[in-house]
Formats: sequence, C-alpha cells, structure tokens
Amino acid sequence: MLNLHIMTAAFEDFQKLDIRVGRIVSVEDFPEAHKPLYKITADFGEEIGTKKSAVGATHLYSKEDLQDKLILGLVNMPPKKIGPFESEFLTLGVSNEEGQCILLAPDKEAFPGAKLY
Repeated sequence: MLNLHIMTAAFEDFQKLDIRVGRIVSVEDFPEAHKPLYKITADFGEEIGTKKSAVGATHLYSKEDLQDKLILGLVNMPPKKIGPFESEFLTLGVSNEEGQCILLAPDKEAFPGAKLY
C-alpha cells in the first residue's frame, strides 16, 4: 500500500481561496516564455472585472478553442511575474497522463464571476 502524506486543511483555509468562473475574452501567443504558454484575459464579471494570466494549455487547446471558453481561476492571489508578463490570477487545471494541462471549467453554462463553493 502506498503511504502518501496528505496535508489536511481546515474549512477556513478553503474559504480564503476566491475561485471564480471567468470567460476568456482574448488569447495571445507568448513567444517570450521559456515553455509554450498563452497569455489570456478573462472576464470575471462586474465585481472583479478582467484579469490576465499565462496558461500552459497550448498542447490541447488552440487559441480559437479558448476564445469565449469558461474557466475557473483563483482571483485573490498576488500577481506573479512570468518574464515580461504579470499574471493576475491562477488558471486552474489538471494534468493528463502526458503532463499536459486540461483546464477546469463548469460543465454547464455559468455566469462570469460565479464563486466556487
């Protein structure tokens, strides 16, 4: 039996994360990045507005696939500098067997800004 140590988190820890539905409104190549990335801008609704992120989803998604796609993003983290670009939210995803990014998204239509609970 594999013995994995999994850190526990209190419900209060989860409540600190502000994960929202965003709609991708623009997608650009990011040729300056060391690995294949897109620069995206997502609309998180009136309360939060638009934010930018870099996402490593180039192997499974074309720019056209991502345009207008709903995603989940962690919006209350400090900005992170990625080369010349400042990422303002963390785009959430999981890896497939090849280590490629599969973006997390609602399976039904949701409005930008809807909060994960």
